[in-house]
Amino acid sequence: MRAPLLAGVLLSLVVGSGCISIRRNETVVNSISVAQALRFMESDTTVVLLDVRTEQEWKSETGHLKDALLVPIQDLEARIKELVPFEKKTIIVYCRSGGRSQRAAKILAEKGYRILNMEGGMLKWNAEQLPIVKEGGQ
Repeated sequence: MRAPLLAGVLLSLVVGSGCISIRRNETVVNSISVAQALRFMESDTTVVLLDVRTEQEWKSETGHLKDALLVPIQDLEARIKELVPFEKKTIIVYCRSGGRSQRAAKILAEKGYRILNMEGGMLKWNAEQLPIVKEGGQ
């Protein structure tokens, strides 16, 4: 009777340990608020801004951040070589609301890039009435 109980406990420990080790290997991406992103951009001229929205969103009324690079998330893997010059720099990734940028940030972090995800994306940035660039110079 004790042997099956002991086996069950050991199996639970092994399975539990496997879950823990999987979580330990999971890539964690740090996020920052739009206010923190703005302060970071103002204090560190080497920071790189990466917009992972579509070109249509980039050109929309929400605008984009000054000097940002546009690499839509659906093209990120194919265009990753474009980011090689920025391997040693901090990259702030953003999108419309934060979901796509979180995915992009994880992809880049797994490849060794120093990444910060801007929480809330352009929706939050615009809500805070922070400076944007619109196509056509508006």
